[in-house]
Amino acid sequence: MARSCLPSLAVLLLLVAPRAAPAQSLPPVVTLTVDATDAPRKLLHTRETIAVKEGPLTLLYPQWIPGEHGPTGPVTDVVSLHINAGGAPLPWRRDLQNMYALHCEVPAGVSALEVVFDFVLPPVAEGFSSGASSTADLLVLSWNQVVLYPDSPRPDELSVAPSLKLPEGWKHATALATADVSPVSIRFEPVSLTQLVDSPVAAGAHLRSVDLTPPGGPRCTLNLVADSEAALALDAAQEAAFRRLAAEAIALFGAHHFDHYDFLFTLSDGVAHFGLEHHESSDDRLAERTLIDDDLRLRSAGLLPHEMVHSWNGKYRRPAGLATGDFSTPMRDDLLWVYEGLTEYLGNVLTARSGLRTPAEYRDNLALVAASLDQRPGREWRPLQDANDEAQLLYSARSDWGALRRDVDFYDEGDLIWLEADVKIRGLTAGSRSLDDFCRAFHGGPSGPPAVAPYTFEDVVAALDRVAPFDWRGFFTTRLQSLSPRAPLGGIEGAGWKLVYSDSPSPLQLAIDRSRKQVDLRYSLGLMLTSDGAVQDVLPGSPAYTAGIGPGMRLIAVDSRTYSEERLGDALKAAVDGRKPIELLVANGDVFSTRAIEFHGGARYPHLERDPSRPDLLSAIVAPLTTQP
Repeated sequence: MARSCLPSLAVLLLLVAPRAAPAQSLPPVVTLTVDATDAPRKLLHTRETIAVKEGPLTLLYPQWIPGEHGPTGPVTDVVSLHINAGGAPLPWRRDLQNMYALHCEVPAGVSALEVVFDFVLPPVAEGFSSGASSTADLLVLSWNQVVLYPDSPRPDELSVAPSLKLPEGWKHATALATADVSPVSIRFEPVSLTQLVDSPVAAGAHLRSVDLTPPGGPRCTLNLVADSEAALALDAAQEAAFRRLAAEAIALFGAHHFDHYDFLFTLSDGVAHFGLEHHESSDDRLAERTLIDDDLRLRSAGLLPHEMVHSWNGKYRRPAGLATGDFSTPMRDDLLWVYEGLTEYLGNVLTARSGLRTPAEYRDNLALVAASLDQRPGREWRPLQDANDEAQLLYSARSDWGALRRDVDFYDEGDLIWLEADVKIRGLTAGSRSLDDFCRAFHGGPSGPPAVAPYTFEDVVAALDRVAPFDWRGFFTTRLQSLSPRAPLGGIEGAGWKLVYSDSPSPLQLAIDRSRKQVDLRYSLGLMLTSDGAVQDVLPGSPAYTAGIGPGMRLIAVDSRTYSEERLGDALKAAVDGRKPIELLVANGDVFSTRAIEFHGGARYPHLERDPSRPDLLSAIVAPLTTQP
């Protein structure tokens, strides 16, 4: 094991934000009761009692949701709002500039307000936590959606006593501590509003919990909630890999900043699919058959490792611009290349170290990431730093012309940049240190309960310099400001591999294409299609682009025959001899036209190929740190 470079305890104490008094020691300011018995028909019923004083009062609805990097609080789904004071209705008015703030006047002699409202759960399975979160058989409750709170004290100091009523027969899982359970509700121990928002609840008729606690480590639990019992069929190999994930994550950082950790893993086709990090849990949502369908499992194997890494990188160590301490102050996303980019890199490494993917599958994923970024014309006008800065808007950008617009590339490009940093450290120290040492120094320290240690760009540079002296400021600045059309492939090449293309897709690409029902021909024709021929995106400068094809069109026929994925593949092969173009009948709305694509290079799919002139550092990077079976 490489040597660690740990800062002194005094330095760590200066970095960690002061913790508010435990909520259990504070009198509850808000008593919150959520009735979720109507969740199957997309309604939640909230009742709050809020301690107040006479005079003007502002009630806030959470706007800037941690981990979502934008003002995503779904305030428009709050309906049927009534505020009562002393049993009488209390008039209120929304702030004309801040739509998330309500103003009212508390009458003399009133010490508590009763706030009642419903929250409309969306039916559309898109977006993040404000997307679909319930079906007939399950619910993922995000507390920020069902609470109004006074603008003082701050969320860290505001104590909430929450309780929840579920449909009959449903079970639940959460990082919150349970005070008691009655036949009609679950009452949780009082917590700060910050901790409440950071502790979602997964509940449903089909729930299974699996203990993942590593030897001598903190309690870790995999909680599976699904729309069917069949979807909960975690096999022995997957269970062992998840158990290794918990052990490998703790070994990587050398410490933990939670008393226990709960994966809240929702398996449903009726909810939005994403992952959202929390300090002591993660909200992970994937397709219902993810555990029992090999394509779905392989495609999404990196989700839980990514979200668990965030407990250290994002929740404990957090960019200063994201550590606002409330849900109203706008966040600054300029360091998402660390928050998300480093997490993407470490999450992919842990996916391989744990066995959720093989080393070969890790390399296949890296090849897909590298190829996608290496053929992205948007790189020539938008630097990666701007993708960070505009993240709150890019998260909701459309997918069409994505290669030209650029997406939230700080995830995938961050993966490549931090791989290069890892390779650089190994080279500078003759293999005696690696990025693992940085992780232990920067994210480790003494284990304990959740805390927040904000950081700046300079802090990252200084910590790396203590591990391996180098011009890290220049290293990252160059990559963040680059307008090079080529992706940063130095990490792959320095690790002893090369990005190449062949006429056969990797097993991972096949799994992705089949499970997404898509046809990825970006590296030959320049097209990304749905399996029924709808054009999702076109790479500018590609043969399809030159032929006049664009997003929103649909392929109707290939060489005078009705379109099918197989016929397009056959035409791609037939064109290799160079005798004739590929002829496509294309619908653009209700207008049809024939487009001839002059391309004779055949199918092209990305892979990594070993460079025997350099040591194989990728294999060393994904080698497990623990010996847990």
